[in-house]
Amino acid sequence: METRELTVVAGSFVGFQLLFSVASPRLSSIITPGYGQLPPTKLTEWNSRLVSTVHALIVGLFCLYILWFDDVVNANPVWGDPSLVKLNVAITCGYLLYDLVLLACNWSTMGDTFFVCHHLAALYAYGYVLTRGVLPYFANFRLISELSTPFVNQRWFYEALKYPRSHRLVVSNGVAMAVVFFLVRIAVMPSYWASVFATFGTPDFERLGLGAQVAWITSCIALDVLNTIWMLCY
Repeated sequence: METRELTVVAGSFVGFQLLFSVASPRLSSIITPGYGQLPPTKLTEWNSRLVSTVHALIVGLFCLYILWFDDVVNANPVWGDPSLVKLNVAITCGYLLYDLVLLACNWSTMGDTFFVCHHLAALYAYGYVLTRGVLPYFANFRLISELSTPFVNQRWFYEALKYPRSHRLVVSNGVAMAVVFFLVRIAVMPSYWASVFATFGTPDFERLGLGAQVAWITSCIALDVLNTIWMLCY
């Protein structure tokens, strides 16, 4: 891994930690008086979800930019120039490490085995992107799923503030969450896997080696299983 990516991972970890412990409490107190009335356990989760929303917006929008405008990556999804993708992945890796530490420190109230599995699978696969620069298109494509996260978190915020479920904001967000979650996590699966299968047997695929191939396929299967479970739960 190059110094640039290491710096971004470390900066992302520290930045999200500061957002959680310093910025979120101050901003949330200003935005809504209901924040200060929450019990300590919910305050922790509130700050965590605000950080999650910020991360999702950053990497989700960056992901769309790369998908739409990075012609080199789109032309060669296995070995295209990974420069921009590695930056986006490094931001995500820093966030995932921050979130794993947060979950470990608050396991009794926030512990979630599915989230730990999701984070570890993502870090396993993204490690190949950062160290070898492989599979930039596919790594970036996975991040499009983050665009559903702000709606999921917003639903929790409304519940924490005791908004009635019939409130128009709650209903509107619920509809948007269901639609966006399905589109970016479920509906994209056929297209994604068609692109994956199209690489099988090609020289580019063979160049990856068994380690990268296994990391790529197994992590994608694990993430799609988790996304399907979450879709059914939500």
